[in-house]
Amino acid sequence: MEGRELLAGAARAATYNMALQLGIRVMTFILNGVVLRYISKELLGVVNVRLTLLYTTTLFIATESFDQACLSKIENKDWKQVVNLMWLTFPMSILVCVFFGFVWMYGLERPDPESIPYYGFGVLCFCLNTVITTLARPHFIVGQCHLFNRLRVVSVAVSEFARCVISAFLVIYFPQWGIISFAIGQLICSIVYTGIYYAVFYLLIKKKDVDKSFVFQSVRDFFPSILPDKSFIDWRLAALTGSFFKQSIFKQLLTEGEKYIMTIFGVLNFGDQGFYDIIDNTGVVFRELDDSLQYFFYPALQRGSPLTSQPPDTIDLVTSVLQHLLKTVTLIGCIILVFGQSYAFLALDLYGGSLLSSGAGPLLLRWYCLYVLVLAVNGITECFFFSIMSKEQIDSYNNKMLLFSVILLVSSLFLTQHFGSVGFVLANCINMMCRILHSVYFIHNYYLGSRYQPLKGFLPSFAVLGSLVISYCVTAFSEYNLCCKSGNLYNLLHIVIGGVCLLAVLVTIVISERDLVHFVTTQLWGRKIGKTN
Repeated sequence: MEGRELLAGAARAATYNMALQLGIRVMTFILNGVVLRYISKELLGVVNVRLTLLYTTTLFIATESFDQACLSKIENKDWKQVVNLMWLTFPMSILVCVFFGFVWMYGLERPDPESIPYYGFGVLCFCLNTVITTLARPHFIVGQCHLFNRLRVVSVAVSEFARCVISAFLVIYFPQWGIISFAIGQLICSIVYTGIYYAVFYLLIKKKDVDKSFVFQSVRDFFPSILPDKSFIDWRLAALTGSFFKQSIFKQLLTEGEKYIMTIFGVLNFGDQGFYDIIDNTGVVFRELDDSLQYFFYPALQRGSPLTSQPPDTIDLVTSVLQHLLKTVTLIGCIILVFGQSYAFLALDLYGGSLLSSGAGPLLLRWYCLYVLVLAVNGITECFFFSIMSKEQIDSYNNKMLLFSVILLVSSLFLTQHFGSVGFVLANCINMMCRILHSVYFIHNYYLGSRYQPLKGFLPSFAVLGSLVISYCVTAFSEYNLCCKSGNLYNLLHIVIGGVCLLAVLVTIVISERDLVHFVTTQLWGRKIGKTN
């Protein structure tokens, strides 16, 4: 029973993380809306695409392979060795930042210093942001594996809130600082994030609020230590880290592929990059689904073991989570796709005025709604796939990820020449659908011959599909007849019509998807399942 409670707690942790990512993206979305009134799209493009890409690239390469290896469920895991291995992310981050910082400074086209000054200072600060964040990586992994759910939520939420508030304040009152305002916000974010982890574990130790088996018994345990009767690190985890490192390179290329193409090939100017980033923020929460769900799937499933070797209680819950989450994100994606078609123009116009709603903006957002759907499905199927692969399967899959990367690169370059920024969305849709087909094929074979069928029934019911079709027709008719007329009253009426249609869809889901509603309310939001910290 204890194992099932831990798994339920892990499922809730994944839910909290998805809610956290949604909250962060809302804050970022609001921040972009505020600063757009004080800075240019070009500066926003440099910060949110060029410099943010530097941070995500360095942090991902320095930590992702270590995270996946240390989160994996293996026998006789020694937490002292895990802490030692995770501390290798610190020197790794320095090496990665030096390399990519040099590339960002001298290998890429630099912005015009007259209109966008202090670019070099921004590169330095965003690299320091990565190095400071890795100082808390051992604490982060220990916390995740022991289901310190609220710690992760609070640390990220508080640090991101501090970043948004400080950046917005500096941009509003010191607009001449440009990149410096965002760089200071990033540094404060990483310092607050790391400080929270150290403070929380320090207070736990001082209060003696941990049992004797917990890895941190003193402040000294926060740092690497020599183990007299064991090797410094677990070489099984080290071998997994090496396999995941090659995979993480391709995964990062596939995740941020369009931004690399923008940055390296310069197919869009900085202003268009800033606009694309604003649209892209609407789907990032689904892009990070695999990051959220790895805290559930990775500790639950024995890596490299067939279905018959997994504990029955574990596979029951894991399969149920897989099936119901697939249906949940499919429903959310379909709702976004349907209502996004009729409200793309109005949303952009209310958010940024004619600066965003004119030109190709609404068309880009409409296509992006389709991307959100395939993005969400891929996040779940691929995370499950990654959690059960053996080391040999990981090495084999790396070659396939190279193929996916080539598909993304070629399709992006070709489609952007014909469709502009919309081409990036179409290329990503093609790439995601290829990856979904591969993951679905693997999952089908994994469950073949068993009583489980997680891929069957994750599609919405006919009643829900019918309500979505009717909603699309009603809202499209409303947009055509109301949004062509100017005035806030017409816009408000269009919004009310959409709200009524959305409510009708949600009621249909509650009535026709009772099994899904029961699962969400009992397994993810239930108060008596699993212990959280």
